[in-house]
Amino acid sequence: MKRRWWVWVCVVALGLILGGAQGKWESLAITADFTRQNIQLPPAVRYPLPPSLAQIPAKGPDYFDEVQPVEVGYLLWTEFPITVAIEPPPWDPNHVWQTAAEQAVREWAAYLPLEIVDSSLPANIRLLSQRPTEQNNRRARFAETSYDLFVDDQRVLRHRCRVVVRPSQAPKFVLGALRHELGHALGIWGHSPLPTDALYFAQVADPPPISQRDVNTLRRVYEQPTRLGQRLPELRPHG
Repeated sequence: MKRRWWVWVCVVALGLILGGAQGKWESLAITADFTRQNIQLPPAVRYPLPPSLAQIPAKGPDYFDEVQPVEVGYLLWTEFPITVAIEPPPWDPNHVWQTAAEQAVREWAAYLPLEIVDSSLPANIRLLSQRPTEQNNRRARFAETSYDLFVDDQRVLRHRCRVVVRPSQAPKFVLGALRHELGHALGIWGHSPLPTDALYFAQVADPPPISQRDVNTLRRVYEQPTRLGQRLPELRPHG
C-alpha cells in the first residue's frame, strides 16, 4: 500500500438547499490557510485533452465564466480512468439509488473515462447515499460535493471527491442530483444559469439530462491550467 503524506484539506461543498417549490444549489466554502503551512506549490500546467473531449468542437455556448478555480487551479483530473466507488443505502430493495448512480456514471462516461470500482477500494470519486453534513451552520438537505487535496508518496499533488446524495427522494430527483453532483466532481465547479443544463443552480420539476452546454463547459475546464498531477518542489535544507 502506498504511503500518502497529508498536507492539507480544503473542502468546498456544493449542495442542494431545499425550500419552497424549488431547491437552490448553493456553494458553501471552507478555505484552508496555505500561508500558515508554508507549502510551495508546483507550477500550473495545461494537459492534453482526453480524446473523448478533444473530439467535441471547440466552439459553442457554455457557462465557463461561472466555473471557479481554487488555490491549485481548476479541479480537473489528470490521470484516467477516473475511478468511482458507489455506496448505496443499506435498505434499497429495488436498487433505485444504485441504479441511478450507475446511470449517472454512464452518462458522464461518454465525455470522460470513468470506471466503477468496488466500494471497498480507494477511488477518485465516492458516491455516498447519506444525509449531507452541516456546513457553516446551514444544512445541505439533499446533496453536496466536496474535495480534499493530498500529496502521494511520489510528492505529486492529487485530489479526490466525495459526493453525498440523500436517498429519500423520488427516483428522478435522485438521478438528477447524482448527475449534477458528479458534474461538479468531474471539474465543473460552478453552476449554470439555465434550467436546461444539468448543472443548473436550482432543482426543477423534471431534471434535465447532460446538455451540450454542460459538455462544452467541461471541455473548457479541461483546457485550463492546474497544479494537480504535478510534483511538489523538493525541499531545500536551510543553512
